[in-house]
Amino acid sequence: MTLRDLFFGIKYELIQGNMDNEIMGISVHSKKAKQKDLFFCIAGTKVNGASFLSEVQRADVSAIVTEQDLEAFSNTTVIKVQNIRKTMAKISCMFYGNPSHKLTMIGITGTKGKTTTAFMLYHLLKTAGITTGLIGTVGVFDSFGEHPTSNTTPESCDLQKILADMVLQGITTVVMEVSSQGVMMERVHGIEFDYGIFTNMSEDHIGKGEHKSFEEYKYFKKQLMKQSKCSIINVDDACSLEMTEASRRVVTYGCLERADYQALDVSLFAKDSLLGVSFCLCDNRQNKKQNIVVGMPGFYSMYNALAAIAACESIGIGDEKVYKCLLQFCVRGRMEFVAVSDAFSLYIDYAHNQASLEQVLLSVKAYPHNRILLVFGCGGNRFKQKRSLMGKVACRLADMTILTNDNPRDENPESIIQDIVYGFDGKANYLMIQERKEAIRYAITHAKQDDIVILAGKGHETYQEICGIKYEMDERVLIREIMEEENARTICGYNHRYFD
Repeated sequence: MTLRDLFFGIKYELIQGNMDNEIMGISVHSKKAKQKDLFFCIAGTKVNGASFLSEVQRADVSAIVTEQDLEAFSNTTVIKVQNIRKTMAKISCMFYGNPSHKLTMIGITGTKGKTTTAFMLYHLLKTAGITTGLIGTVGVFDSFGEHPTSNTTPESCDLQKILADMVLQGITTVVMEVSSQGVMMERVHGIEFDYGIFTNMSEDHIGKGEHKSFEEYKYFKKQLMKQSKCSIINVDDACSLEMTEASRRVVTYGCLERADYQALDVSLFAKDSLLGVSFCLCDNRQNKKQNIVVGMPGFYSMYNALAAIAACESIGIGDEKVYKCLLQFCVRGRMEFVAVSDAFSLYIDYAHNQASLEQVLLSVKAYPHNRILLVFGCGGNRFKQKRSLMGKVACRLADMTILTNDNPRDENPESIIQDIVYGFDGKANYLMIQERKEAIRYAITHAKQDDIVILAGKGHETYQEICGIKYEMDERVLIREIMEEENARTICGYNHRYFD
């Protein structure tokens, strides 16, 4: 395919070179650029692609696309456009043959619940026998297994390649998380979603280099609804009306009577140290009812399950036998139950800000328990103001807090912990154990009957970043090592219950 073919219908200025150059690939990452690639030089929030053009030129790319005024490069075609991200999305769609048009596309957006809802839906669809792919925060899941991603919603050129590969693998349905930042950066431009799911909205991602205001944040959330043939909306959320107004066709879920798929008789349960939630699913469209049991704690787990079920019902695969798999369901790093003892419960969660930490602690606090033991830290080189706020949450809701390292990056770990301590009052019960494995060991070996242990902050991550180096560190592995080292008897084994 030539440059001229790819730029058909797109406004551009040829700075130098030849539009008849053949293109064999598309890249936006300088280290991945290859011979005969079309390279998009994007001025990112942290790094400007123009800084790496010498590296790109050595790779012998066919052309460079830019919004900026660049130095002349010998033997390299340079094309200037007005909106480079939208141009990259359009060209990527064309280069890879518009793969989303060959798939049933389901996008999920919202402040909270995207990852869990995506995995629940992915799990339900696979259980129903549908060949399904998933794209999101935890990674890409296709017919060949799991692959890492750097963004919740990958860059458009990467995303279109992922979708094209899924088509070749015989996948028919794709579930993907759609972040507001991903929409703002045109990463999903050109995709028409068959279904768009809205979970909820609260004032997060504001003033952190992501969105200038709540209105802007909400605007980009609504774009998924506009891009979807059918919107599946949480009617209980305060922003549901605006999401509905932005939609072409609407299916609703929630606890309110007007919901198409309504949760009734919601109750929490605890069984063999596993915390969960059950409810009666009422299909108000067909006047049908069935009982649903979810093996994840908290009322918000009911909302996530309800969103996934509403999508399944809309697609036409609603089946009581399929929904039974939710009892054994677990998302890596999202209130992930790790069975180490019948005496106490242990969960791993990605909660890394005050809102998510509060949600996690409130969700488990609603269950009968003895104490809540919390292990967490905060990342370095990130928003310092959130540290004391997380400390306040821990002080208020946890009975015992073990402060430890998260990803200290280039900061002094002791300083990070002290920033958290500022949020504690004089009555706070806490310890400081910097090495994360030892902090986890303390929590496990000091947990008593009916305690709940929460390891917060790392979640699905399998590394710890210190001074620019990422060291392997998986909390599941640490737990296994601790149990072996302590010569402890594991009642339930190390079944993380990951789905295939």
